[in-house]
Amino acid sequence: MLLFCSNYYDLMTPERYQKYQQTLNLRQPDLTVLTDQVHKPHNLSAIIRTCDAVGIHEVHVTQPKEGYRDFRGRACGSQRWVQVNLYDEVTDAITQLQQQGYAIYAAHFSEQAVNFRDVDYCRPCAVLLGAEKKGVSSAAAALVDQHITIPMQGMVGSFNVSVAAAVILAEAQRQREQAGLYEQARLNQGVYQQTLFQWAYPELAEYCDQRGLAYPELDGQGVLINPSDWYAKVKDK
Repeated sequence: MLLFCSNYYDLMTPERYQKYQQTLNLRQPDLTVLTDQVHKPHNLSAIIRTCDAVGIHEVHVTQPKEGYRDFRGRACGSQRWVQVNLYDEVTDAITQLQQQGYAIYAAHFSEQAVNFRDVDYCRPCAVLLGAEKKGVSSAAAALVDQHITIPMQGMVGSFNVSVAAAVILAEAQRQREQAGLYEQARLNQGVYQQTLFQWAYPELAEYCDQRGLAYPELDGQGVLINPSDWYAKVKDK
């Protein structure tokens, strides 16, 4: 079986394993993004890429009614490093995040909106981004904790949604760096170890997940410990 041939193990190097650890040490479990019907694959991909770049561990996506098939193939399937949680309704996602203690900041023009730099990104929070052209839905705008805007100096009224995400998240990163939130690992240890294994051995992790198996042990360099013995015990499960 391909998963258990010696060449598969050789793909993991100490340097790569260390990079995975360094990346997870910087992940921010209480900073996230929620999209409201963003449906263009290149925008979703760019948003998720930015989330990875600033250390966001998971994002929340309302499944777009337009372009869903492309979205799954190009935006989610191509992103290994950020967990994507899907919702049918944005209001369900907002309620769930607020119940977990997140403040929701919606990029939305209104009389109540404040400059995006004037909110606290060091508290548990989610940035809500609306669909291309339509923006944040009225139902979502009514539920969030704060409306935020990016000041514009030209003829256009707003940035592209993926650009807006990058601008806002860069400010969130700046605030969190100043507060020292990137200076120590903050992910739950169980989530950390699970994600580390999934990054290091994605096919083997999928094999285990499909069969309800515990992941095999790794040594300090990310190398599987006695993989043949482990496979002999689980191959018939």
